[in-house]
Parts: sequence; C-alpha cells; structure tokens
Amino acid sequence: MEKRVGPQLMSKLPKIKWDQDGDAAVNARKHLPLLVSNYFELCREVLAGQPEPAALHPLRLATKQLRYTLELFKPCYGPGLKTRLADLHALQQVLGDVNDTVAAAQVLSEFWQAKTPERARVEKYLRQRGQAKVREFREHWTVAFDAPGQDRWWTNYLARHSRRPSRKS
Repeated sequence: MEKRVGPQLMSKLPKIKWDQDGDAAVNARKHLPLLVSNYFELCREVLAGQPEPAALHPLRLATKQLRYTLELFKPCYGPGLKTRLADLHALQQVLGDVNDTVAAAQVLSEFWQAKTPERARVEKYLRQRGQAKVREFREHWTVAFDAPGQDRWWTNYLARHSRRPSRKS
C-alpha cells in the first residue's frame, strides 16, 4: 500500500514569524536552522517507507520552499551557503524528474484512452523511470545530503555564520 504524503507532513515545516525589529542576519540565525532541521525530519519520515513516485511531490515542494527561502538570505552568508544551495538544487532536480514521470503518466491516461500494446509499453517505461528516479533521489539523499553529520553541518552553519549584509552604493 502506498504511503500517502500530504498536507499533514508539509505542516511540519514551521511557519516563521520574523522579528520585525531584528535585522536579516538575526532572523536568519534564529529561524533558518529550525527550518532546515524540520526539512531533514520531513524527508526522513517520507523516505522511511517505500514511497511511490507521486508521494515525493510534497518533498519537491518543501525542497523548493527551503531553497527559495535560503536564497533570500544569500547576502547574509558567505560562499558556504552557495554550496548548500547547489546541494538543494540537485535534490530539487531529481525530485522534478520524479514528478515529470508522474505527470506524464497522468497525461497519458487522460489522452490515450485505448488500451494498446504501445500504451502499455509507455506506461511500463514511465513506471520504471519513476522508480529509478525515486532510487536516485534516495541514494543522493542518503549518501550525500543526509550523510552522518550533514544536518548538523547545515544547522550550525546557518546558526553561526550569518552576518549583516553590506550596503552597496
């Protein structure tokens, strides 16, 4: 049985209430480590099962949300954030590939009504490609992104290395 991933898991990502009196660096140090920590928790929870390709869509959305949020704070961090953003982008790309197979299968079923051998071959290809991309995501997640200590590497960096952005004339 497919494990469904939906809004209940996405709600684990915190809603950030920025300190209006604090500058961007203070807010970054305070809130971004928790955002990243919750992202790791969400991904681990989803990957604890054997999710079908469609079940990874919320991870794709969470990855995009995290990446775009962190990009807003590039002026507060050094080149270390650029490296971390590249890692997130790699995850997002694979998750996008997974989503593409799901979307293609949906389009196929909507517009190719006849059950032909050709349609069966395309469906089989899309299922296999989707599963291969899920395995690719899981491998990248486990070996690179969530290797031992990576969550601490992320949270420590975000908690300690933000600085007030310089004003350029």
